[in-house]
Amino acid sequence: MSEVPSGLSMPGIERRPPRPSATLMITRDGPEGVEVLLGHRSESMPSFPGYWAFPGGGVSRVDTTASEIMEIPIHHCAILRELVEELGLAPLNGKLVTVDEDFRGMVVDDKANWFPLALDGDIPSDITGLRIVSLRTTPPFGPMRFENTFLHIHAKEHDEFSLVGQTEFEDARWMRPSDMIGAWQNNAIKVAPPVVTLLMEVERCLELMEQDMEKVAIDLESRKPGRRSILFAQGVEVVPVKTATLPPADHTNCYLIGDPEGEFIVVDPAFRNREGMEDVAEAVERHKGDLVAVFYTHGHSDHMADVGLLKEAFDVPIWSASPTADRILKDGDVLALGNQEWTVLHTPGHHPEHLCLLSDSGLVAGDMVAGIGTILIPPHQGDMMTYIEQLERLLDLDPHLIFPSHGPVIPLPHRTLEHYIRHRSIRHDKVLAAVEQGLSKLEEIAKVAYEDTPDAHPSLAIDQTLSHLLSHEKDGNVRSTDGGWVRA
Repeated sequence: MSEVPSGLSMPGIERRPPRPSATLMITRDGPEGVEVLLGHRSESMPSFPGYWAFPGGGVSRVDTTASEIMEIPIHHCAILRELVEELGLAPLNGKLVTVDEDFRGMVVDDKANWFPLALDGDIPSDITGLRIVSLRTTPPFGPMRFENTFLHIHAKEHDEFSLVGQTEFEDARWMRPSDMIGAWQNNAIKVAPPVVTLLMEVERCLELMEQDMEKVAIDLESRKPGRRSILFAQGVEVVPVKTATLPPADHTNCYLIGDPEGEFIVVDPAFRNREGMEDVAEAVERHKGDLVAVFYTHGHSDHMADVGLLKEAFDVPIWSASPTADRILKDGDVLALGNQEWTVLHTPGHHPEHLCLLSDSGLVAGDMVAGIGTILIPPHQGDMMTYIEQLERLLDLDPHLIFPSHGPVIPLPHRTLEHYIRHRSIRHDKVLAAVEQGLSKLEEIAKVAYEDTPDAHPSLAIDQTLSHLLSHEKDGNVRSTDGGWVRA
C-alpha cells in the first residue's frame, strides 16, 4: 500500500454498516478454578484461521424469523443455532445437553432447519442464564466488519461437546483464562483480539470475586460499552488512523510496540488531524509503560504524522532510516523495549528506507504486505526485484504473525508471503516475456502483464508495469528507447 500515485483519481469507498454477529463464552467450575471453552479454528477458515475463539457466527435471516415468532432476542437465537452446529450442544435448565445427531445434521446441512426443530421442542432453546457480557465492533481496518454481541453461560453441568459434522473447529478444550492468556502472551497460541481482552477482564474479575463466575457475568453485563485496546499479540496494540491511502484501505495501522508495562514505541502515527492525534494519544495514555520514541517504517505520507500535531502530542525522538531522524536505524539493530526485544530489518523495494520490526510476537511489516488491498512499488523510487527478494527474506524468518500497516493482522504469514512472491514473480516474468515477444509500448506490455487481472485499475496496471520494467532495466534485461522498451 502507499499513497495514491500523483494524478490518479481513485473511486471513493462506500462502507457498509457492520453485520450483526454473536459469540458465546461458555464457562464451568473446574478443579482449579473457572474454566472457559474455546475452539481452535481450522486454517481453511477465511476469518481468524488457526486461532482460538468462542463458538458463534453471523446473525442470519433465519434467526430474525425465529426471534419474532419465538419471542427470543435475535442474538440469543443466533447463538443457540451456532451452538448446535459447532458443538452439538444446547442449553436446558442450566445444563448443556447433547443434541440428537440426526437433528444436528439437519441444522449443519441447512441452518434454516434449526427454527422448526426448536419450535417443536426437538432441540432445546432455553435461554435461562444467557447474559450479554460485552459488545465489540470490528475496527475500521477490516474488509468485512461485524457488530458482535458476546453472550455468556455458566454450565453447572454439561455433556461432552462433539466436533463431528462441522469444519470450523479442529479442536476444542477447557482452559482457565489465566492459562489461555499465558499461552497467548508466550506466542504459543493465537487468540482473536476481542477474545483476549474479554478473557483479561474475566481473569481480573475472578480474582476479585473469589472465582464466582456468576458474579463476574453480572458485573460484565452491567458495564457500559467503552473503548478497549486492540491487542494483536503480546506487546502489539493497534490504533487505526484515518488516512488518504490507496483504496480499498482508508486507514493506516499505528502500533504501540514493546513491553505492556515498560518501555514502548509508537509506530507510524499517521494522523493528519486532531481527531486522529487524540485517538493515538489516548492509547498512549492508557498504556502502562513509558513512551520512548516514534518509529517510522518509511516516509510515505500515509504513514507520517503532521509535524505540529506530533510535537504537541509526544515529546520523544524520531527513529527511522531517514538521515533526518533523531536516531538513524539500520539493519540488525536491536531495540530493547522493556522485557521485549525487536530486531530492525532494512527491507527496501517498496521504499529505499523501508524498515520492519521482528520479535517472537511477529513482524511489524509496514508496506511489505497488506491485510487489505495491495502493495504498490512506486516507479523511480522503489525496485520490484529488490522487493521480491526482501519478501523471500521475510519468508525465511518465519514470523509468528504479520502486523501490516493496512488491514487486519495476517494470521498465516507463510501463506501470505508465498502468495506475494509467486504473484509478483509471475508478473515480473510476464513483463519481460512481453518485451521479448516484440511489444514495446508501456500500455501494450501492461495489457499482457495484467491479462489475468481484468478488474485491475488501468492506470495502476500501467504504473506497476513501469516498476517492473525499470527493475528489469536495472538488471540489464531491457532498455528504454524513444519508441518504448526493447530487449537489452
